[in-house]
Amino acid sequence: MAATILNGITWGHSRGITPLLAVSQRYSELHPGIEIRWKKRTLQEFADFPIEELTKDYDLLIIDHPWVGCAAATNCVLPLNEFLSKDYLKDQLKNSVGNSYFSYNYNNRQWALAIDAATPAASYRDDLLKENNATIPQTWEDVLEFARIGKLAVPAIPIDLLMNFYTFCIAHGKEPFQDGDEIIDKETGRMAIETMKELYSLVDKRMFDYNPIAIAELMSASDDYWYCPFAYCYSNYARAGFSKNTLYYADLVSLNGKKLRTTIGGTGLSVSAFSKHKDVALDFAAMVVSGECQRTLYVQHGGQPGHRSAWLDADANQLTHDFFKNLLPVMQSGYTRPRYNGYLHFQDHAGIPLQKCLMENSSSLITLNEMNRIYKESLVRNQSIMSV
Repeated sequence: MAATILNGITWGHSRGITPLLAVSQRYSELHPGIEIRWKKRTLQEFADFPIEELTKDYDLLIIDHPWVGCAAATNCVLPLNEFLSKDYLKDQLKNSVGNSYFSYNYNNRQWALAIDAATPAASYRDDLLKENNATIPQTWEDVLEFARIGKLAVPAIPIDLLMNFYTFCIAHGKEPFQDGDEIIDKETGRMAIETMKELYSLVDKRMFDYNPIAIAELMSASDDYWYCPFAYCYSNYARAGFSKNTLYYADLVSLNGKKLRTTIGGTGLSVSAFSKHKDVALDFAAMVVSGECQRTLYVQHGGQPGHRSAWLDADANQLTHDFFKNLLPVMQSGYTRPRYNGYLHFQDHAGIPLQKCLMENSSSLITLNEMNRIYKESLVRNQSIMSV
């Protein structure tokens, strides 16, 4: 009898591919005759190729939550609330890591399950701090001091700078995207960019080419940098044997007496509406995102679970030097990005003028105006789609 083959697509880091391969192998052992194959692509390829096009070729898709507005507009993936049991979904909601579960809900439909949870957090080399009688920064001034002595690494490609812009808008008192006409009011936006200039004027300019994975690789492979104040967290680097040196993870510093809040990321698992094997795809999705699998097979094979029980699990924390326990409060306070169909146009382009501003120390207000122009473009795209 011919095997039933499902195809899935994910991203190319160990955190994104290895646990899926492990769980898929186990699923095939439990269900002889079913094979799940995974293709991996880079984070940039995820940004450059529309996910809605991929749903025609793949049964299972790992997605980023801002895409769900597009999912709702195109119906190219299944609304999982219509296919999975209420009890299962209640468990997922109850065990959401921060707002991870609800971030995949749009127009009262659940377009993906939170298979993975992440947010920018602090990381450091414990061995280097001890060797140099240094302590983990607690305040924004501490962060700037580490930058001044050249021991601070931080990702500064456009997308990460944009996520940090949201963080500093919140730090200066207002969440972005609360006004339909602009991202943030001009004074708050200006203060956010000026605060970012304080840091990025001090760091090595090569940081403007580094994403969070590159920063984690840099810090774990060399002894040049002691600390990173915020980068999307990767539990892999907190595990013995994954890299040359272990990274430890910690809560964020305080600015103006309040802890910084970062912008949640992570990934969701969707099922294509075009799949010829929807029942099998749904069954696998329910298995891999269940609490039992997430805190055992999934985390044991390099995954960063989206189920809260794994973040509280003693074995998972022992495996990762308390990565999950230390960062759960950061996830709980995380900011959730917009998800309207058109937002991804803004996210793909708005970080470019911001990076230029920080590299050249140019006008914060001119930069903010350009970001607002891109924001209005994204809203027009949304409205034109909605009117079709």
